Amino acid sequence: MPLPARRTLYSLFLIVLMAALAACSSLRLAYNNGDTLLYWWIDGYVDLTSEQKSVVKEDIDKLFHWHRKTQLNDYAQILQTAQRQLAAGATQADLQTDFDDIKTRTEALLLKATPQLAELARSLQPDQIATLERKFAANNADFRKKNMRGDREAQQRFRYKKSMEQFELWFGNFSSEQEAAIRQASDARPLNNEIWLDERTRRQNNILAAVRKVQSEKLSQEATETLIRGLIKDGFQRLETSERKAFFDSYEAANLQLVLTVIKLATPAQKAHAQRRMQGWIDDFRTLAADQR
Repeated sequence: MPLPARRTLYSLFLIVLMAALAACSSLRLAYNNGDTLLYWWIDGYVDLTSEQKSVVKEDIDKLFHWHRKTQLNDYAQILQTAQRQLAAGATQADLQTDFDDIKTRTEALLLKATPQLAELARSLQPDQIATLERKFAANNADFRKKNMRGDREAQQRFRYKKSMEQFELWFGNFSSEQEAAIRQASDARPLNNEIWLDERTRRQNNILAAVRKVQSEKLSQEATETLIRGLIKDGFQRLETSERKAFFDSYEAANLQLVLTVIKLATPAQKAHAQRRMQGWIDDFRTLAADQR
């Protein structure tokens, strides 16, 4: 089952891919256009030059080719496991294992892209780094506007609605009684958007410091790859080693409990809806993996 992921785990590839999937009824259509979406996403952050554009497009093509050939059949297997869990009655341990698997695959994907990210970082100019900094600031302003508007009740309501969008994608519509129980489980999660904003800002500042170091010290490809791998690993290890570990752990546990609540509340018809959704995506993943493009 798709877990409400920690904001600290978002990767540029998965942001684009999952946004496309959520907005599109056909996974194959979304995935086949994912390379274009990812290209425009990157361009929106650094305003690529003409020379960079051709290189970035080629790098994205290579990444998608690798991903199509090596990862999609595994995704189908993950969904098959989720189908079995849903039919048998998923446990919190099941969901924890699923989440850990997704986290591991996300890290592997980012590490796979390290050489391409390093190449792009080495080509960035000061004005592009300034563009990146402004984009981060705009994103943070948008985060404040959406997630930190109003009092605690307003923030909890917004968070609940975002979660419900995902649950409805998988299970269809819920009754008012179900929604009330889901809202209760949603509100039981720790709420501290100041922490999430601070973590976002920390990651952004680390990225900006890294690309400025690459540019000012004219780091080699190898040194830049080492720097980027350090950033990636820090993003994952911080969840386990930071002074906020207790908060992260409690948030993850409450998220798992929220998903488990939805599964337990789901009617046979809603579970059948989720099974059909997953089977459609399984079929699409297998078709995509077999595509020889």
